[in-house]
Amino acid sequence: MKQKPLILLVNDDGVFSPGLRFLINVCKKIARVYVVAPDKDQSGRSHAITVDNKIILKEIKNGEIYSEFSCSGTPVDCVKLAVKKLGKKKPDLCISGINHGSNFSISTLYSATVHAAIEGTIQGIPSFAISHLNCSNKIDMSSYDDFLDLLIKYLLKKKIQKGVTLNINLPDISYDNIKGVKVCRQGNGVWTEKINSTNNDNEFFITGHFDPLEDKKDTDIWALRNSFISIVPIKNDMTDYNYIKKNKTIENDF
Repeated sequence: MKQKPLILLVNDDGVFSPGLRFLINVCKKIARVYVVAPDKDQSGRSHAITVDNKIILKEIKNGEIYSEFSCSGTPVDCVKLAVKKLGKKKPDLCISGINHGSNFSISTLYSATVHAAIEGTIQGIPSFAISHLNCSNKIDMSSYDDFLDLLIKYLLKKKIQKGVTLNINLPDISYDNIKGVKVCRQGNGVWTEKINSTNNDNEFFITGHFDPLEDKKDTDIWALRNSFISIVPIKNDMTDYNYIKKNKTIENDF
């Protein structure tokens, strides 16, 4: 059993989220697993970290084959603590999810699910985030069991390029109705927000809905709308190299 690969699982919906529990059961058949997940919902926290405040880790189970901890910090905190404090060996794979709700297009920037996986990549671990388009905690994901088993084994064998995180989204349909997998780019879209005030003029609630701004066949927007699983590779290096090439002369203007 010691020769089995080691997988770190994290999420942003909380340690007892059904999506994470489902993923735990899939991974247990493949590898040694340890879970470090938030003790409460941390959705929308992006790459937030806890600074100058204590973070509390609570052991739920600690064994050689399976360990589980809850964390009072953010999803990114979870990854940092898992690697730097709990882990005796660097994981062979870090998986963030399965998130209840989509994380494609512009949502990639807001998503703590995605950014927990990005932190795994920063820590030198092959990492991917996975989300299901249905937000309900009661959604049945069991039809994706075999797909996830195959995907995880594939990525353990093939590895993921250094500095790249895979952002994977599952359409809100049974796997039997999936047309295939599309490796694509992040589509252009926006969140249209509505800011609601309460009876107290200083209290507000932000709600909103996603508006796609394109539907080209090479985007995650198109893939998910057309019953494909979308896989978008994200790089840690956010430099716009084309901008540098086109605007190099700006250095001479100052």
